[in-house]
Amino acid sequence: MRILPSLVLTCTVISSQVFAWGQTGHRVTGEIAQAHLTEQAQQQVKAILGTETLAQASTWPDEMRSNPSEFWKKTASPWHYVTVPKGKEYKDVGAPDEGDAVSALENFREVLLSEDASLKEKQKALRFIVHIIGDLHQPLHAGNGTDRGGNDEKVEFFKEDTNLHRVWDSGLIDRQQLSFTEWAQWLGASITDIERKAWASNDPMVWVKESTAIRDQIYPKSDDISWDYSYENIPVVRARLKQGGIRIANYLNTIFEGSKVTQSKR
Repeated sequence: MRILPSLVLTCTVISSQVFAWGQTGHRVTGEIAQAHLTEQAQQQVKAILGTETLAQASTWPDEMRSNPSEFWKKTASPWHYVTVPKGKEYKDVGAPDEGDAVSALENFREVLLSEDASLKEKQKALRFIVHIIGDLHQPLHAGNGTDRGGNDEKVEFFKEDTNLHRVWDSGLIDRQQLSFTEWAQWLGASITDIERKAWASNDPMVWVKESTAIRDQIYPKSDDISWDYSYENIPVVRARLKQGGIRIANYLNTIFEGSKVTQSKR
């Protein structure tokens, strides 16, 4: 069977891309967030996205990274992560000139609050906000600046060659063999009022600090990881997915609090 070179190239490009949490994880955070929106925020989200849910919106910025335009290949690429060297905090380093997830989040927040932004601009902003907050809760999207967020950390995960970043994006999650709705239903049901209050912060600095603390603990001692590594870290994955969902909702609830239903320019 002859395989077209262009098809090989396309598959190679797609397989090499880095997607935080993978589609399942992002959809879990979006689905949990949807359940915790205030009535006002629900109205605003519907006015902007129509029938599109936050779970659907959550994966759009990753899906668009296959778009060949310079915006998606270059401009928007740094908006999925932050870099915080070990022993530092984000406030010590800040965003680079090209921006990062924290600076992009603030910019998109301003778009949602703007009365002059078009509906298309607000749709992009809302989708990115849902996605970025999810990204910031994946520990390796707060990279240490030495290994591309664990992408250069080669491991065998259940005897399959991969890297640590991909293990955290999707490997740990997908091995549970649950749909995103099952994940969201089970995790959502376990969230307590005490946890919701404890996770109420809308400050990205808090989320990044949590992720860097976790990041520094999850590099394995061996490059051959399987059951023990999964057992130790699945509780962390569950906690970060729950926190990400709650914080997406809190962030949007705060933005839309007391605001009129958007009448964006078409």
